[in-house]
Amino acid sequence: MRDISSVTDKQVREKLVAQGPSALSDAELLSILLRDGDAGDSAVGLAERLLAHFGGSLARMERCDLPALRMVGGLGIRRAATVAAALELGRRLRIEEGQQIDSVRTDQDIVAMFQPQLGALPYEEFWAVYLNASNRVIDRMRVSQGGVSATVVDHRLIVKRAVEKLANALVLVHNHPSGNELPSDEDKALTGRVDLAASLFDITLLDHIIVTAGPCYSFRSHGFFDKRPNP
Repeated sequence: MRDISSVTDKQVREKLVAQGPSALSDAELLSILLRDGDAGDSAVGLAERLLAHFGGSLARMERCDLPALRMVGGLGIRRAATVAAALELGRRLRIEEGQQIDSVRTDQDIVAMFQPQLGALPYEEFWAVYLNASNRVIDRMRVSQGGVSATVVDHRLIVKRAVEKLANALVLVHNHPSGNELPSDEDKALTGRVDLAASLFDITLLDHIIVTAGPCYSFRSHGFFDKRPNP
């Protein structure tokens, strides 16, 4: 395997033209954005150090704000702004792809729909997704927006919207800015209230997904709804 540190910036650009962007490593792609390195170093070398600072994780880099990013390895405002813009474009692409998901089969469909949008937010947002009998999405509603650790949610508004949309089922979604995907006692209590209220109108609460920038939590996969009383 060729040591990337021996690859020149010109060779990276030639590789991009000849083989396409998918053939480039993360460091090589970053070097294209950086365009030049520091004195005595190439853009590829700077890109390697930038990636190493974030443990080789582009996801961690994406969560770094611009003022902090510009200080990494003396990146500077111009190069940091270029990298931040590219990462934001990638995030917006994932949001757009998530919004195009029109049916829900598993909890991973909901994660794909909402993680790019909610995962890195510094405050909580609570959403409800309404489905027809075939589990196709008929509406998405942001129920509330709150602070770092909580947001106020009225379960009656969630169910009211489901009735108005003639929904057969719904899924709850909210994020935890702390990065801890485990549900709080209030999360569990709210899920129970929505489940009970929806059932009065023969509407099924399929799941409640807690989103973070990393791991996500599904109430259904953890057996929460197994505790429902038999009809």
